Parts: sequence; C-alpha cells; structure tokens
Amino acid sequence: MSCDFLSLALPGVQKLSPYVPGKPVEELAREFGLDPASIVKLASNENPLGPAPSVLQAVQRALPELTRYPDGNGFTLKQALSERFGFELSRITLGNGSNDVLELIGRAFAMPGVEVVFSQHAFAVYPIVTQAVGATAVQVPARNWGHDLPAMAAAITPATRLVFIANPNNPTGTWFERAEFEAFMASVPEHVLVVLDEAYTEYVEPGEALNGFDYIERYPNLIVCRTLSKAYGLAALRVGYCISHPQVADVLNRVRQPFNVNSLALAAAVAALADESYLAESRQLNRDGMRQLEQGLNELGLQWIPSRGNFIAVDLGRDAGPVYQGLLRAGVIVRPVAGYEMPNHLRVSIGLREENQRFLEALAGVLAQ
Repeated sequence: MSCDFLSLALPGVQKLSPYVPGKPVEELAREFGLDPASIVKLASNENPLGPAPSVLQAVQRALPELTRYPDGNGFTLKQALSERFGFELSRITLGNGSNDVLELIGRAFAMPGVEVVFSQHAFAVYPIVTQAVGATAVQVPARNWGHDLPAMAAAITPATRLVFIANPNNPTGTWFERAEFEAFMASVPEHVLVVLDEAYTEYVEPGEALNGFDYIERYPNLIVCRTLSKAYGLAALRVGYCISHPQVADVLNRVRQPFNVNSLALAAAVAALADESYLAESRQLNRDGMRQLEQGLNELGLQWIPSRGNFIAVDLGRDAGPVYQGLLRAGVIVRPVAGYEMPNHLRVSIGLREENQRFLEALAGVLAQ
C-alpha cells in the first residue's frame, strides 16, 4: 500500500488510541476455553439485576415498529424526563448514552486554539474528545484521587472553553460536596462551559448527593449529563441525556446525529424512569455489595479508594497487571486502570452477592500464588 491513510486524518485523531472497554465474556471464554456461563464480569459498572420486567414489556411492545425510524426528537422520552425532573423540553438533549452527549459537547464547543480542562484520573472520554477535535487538553493533578476543584479553577485561562468534572468520578469513585462545587462555579467565568458528569449519581444516597439539577437555573454555563446505563440497567440500549441552558441545547442539537437514540431505547427509557421499585432495588443491592467487598478486601489486608459509585478501586500495592491476568484465568473479569495513571489498582464493579464472593475468592487465590 503506497498511501498512508493515517496521515490523512486530523492531527489529533492520528495520536489517539481507541477506547478499550471491559473485556467481553465471550472473548475471555474463547481465550481460555472457559464456559461463558461460569464467567463473572465485574468490569463495566453494569447493573447486575438484569433488565426490569417493565422495560422488557416496553421493548416487546416496540418491536413491531422496527421497520420505522425512531422519533428523531425523542419527544416521549423528553416529556418523561421533563415530568420527572421539572425542566422544559428545550433544555434536554438526548444521546446514544451519555458518552455520546459528552462527545456532542466537545464537537460543538471545542476546537483548535481553545483549552479543555479536566482532572487526572478522570473518565477517558474527556481527553479523547478533546484531542479528536484538536483542542488543547489541560489535565489538573488530582487530590486524594479526586478532583482538586480550586486547582481546576486556577487552571482556567482566557483560552478555556470547557471544563469536565464528574461526581462521583470514574474510575476512582471520589466525590465533592455542595460547598466545594458552589465555590468552584463562583470562580468560573460565564463564557466557560462546565460539564458536570453525573453518570453515577443515582447510587449516592439521596440526602447526601450534590444534585446538579439544583444548579441549572443559577448557572447558565452549567451542563449536567446523566445516563440510564447504570442504575436504570439500560447499558446495552445506550440512552443518555443532558440538561442545559436552552441556547446550549440548541447548539448541541445542531450537531446531534438524526435518530441517535433508537426506538427500543426510547421505549425502554420511558419505562425505566417510571419504575421506582427497580431503582430502589438497584441502590440497595449496591449498598449491600459495597459493604461485602469492603469487608472482604479488609480481610485480605488490601486498601481501596472510598467510592460513591457502583464500583470500587482496589489498591494492590504492586503492579496490578499480573493480578488482572490471574483473575482472567480464574474466570473473573475486572478492569485494569493503568491507563488512568493507576497501575497498582483494579476497578471492580459491584455485582450480585455470589459474584462479589467469587471475585474475593479468586483474588485471594491469585494473591496467594
């Protein structure tokens, strides 16, 4: 081949590495000759409960319309979100997962010559979208594995266009409180858009949570992103959304792909939002599972980063790579996070009680080798 097609790509894209998701069960089964049914996957922060019956029924009802394009505006879902959270439809932007919304924001507002600020140990999509559009990434060192909001505010310059913050943060599970957030927002110029990623907010105890929706009216430059992939159990269908100033939403809808949320996802999301019992069960399962893992890790003499998500980052005190490989051979998939500058940690999703126990037993066996 005489043509170097990579050289034809945008400079930022040339330097990118593809996002690496959690290893699929089927892939591990092929690699080690394992029975897929015997494999435990605690790698992708998925809801271990499985889909809610109400969601399955909604999807079943939508199946006969597969030959039709979905509602490109997602009116029914927007209406359900509006009724649940009290926002006008003009503030809502839908996405193919919140990942899609984050990319929409980057494509709409970042460009060569502007800066995008985010924290060390933050979600990989923030630097990926920044680099892809040719903007300048400004990574601020973390404090105790989490966001150092005063330092992030100090990193803002006249060239800054976007700031990404996550609460709780993935992959560390760290969080910040209302007073910290309010002080941060008070120091951000109004022309700098702050993207508050709340993908895991449903797992925070309601009385404790900093609710980004409470600040939408106060800060017109705030965009709050959420997903239905985690606590609502719709990871396979990909549904996310953001709430913002109507003018910001209008800009995002100009670059949003038509029909970016499919018909089954739209129907499932409406049903999931209405199913309070499923959400409550998901939260309780997560609380119980977190306690189980913390107790088990303590018995193994290991440290971890306190988390308010549906996952926990375990500090192995050594290179986590060989331990990760040992767990794979034992049929347990977790998430290595060396790419997040955390080479000694593994991120473990909260699973069902028996899945958590299987992980703890496999980890003990690998560490004993």
